[in-house]
Amino acid sequence: MAKLSTIKGRVISDKMDKTIVVAVDSFKTHPKYLKKYKSTKKYKIHDPENKYKIGDSVEFIQCRPISKDKKFKVL
Repeated sequence: MAKLSTIKGRVISDKMDKTIVVAVDSFKTHPKYLKKYKSTKKYKIHDPENKYKIGDSVEFIQCRPISKDKKFKVL
């Protein structure tokens, strides 16, 4: 079985029931100009207990699809 990696990010929205939106920041390098720039990607994550609030740091992992957009769950 393949080892699943965890992803870390911060909660930017907790307005949905049992769902949080987490932003993950990463630095990428432009292929031609070799300049580094910051990229942000948002994930919808399953939070069954509504435990996490805006500003919290969370770790999450990929799982089976829970809905159209939710394919991750909180560890």
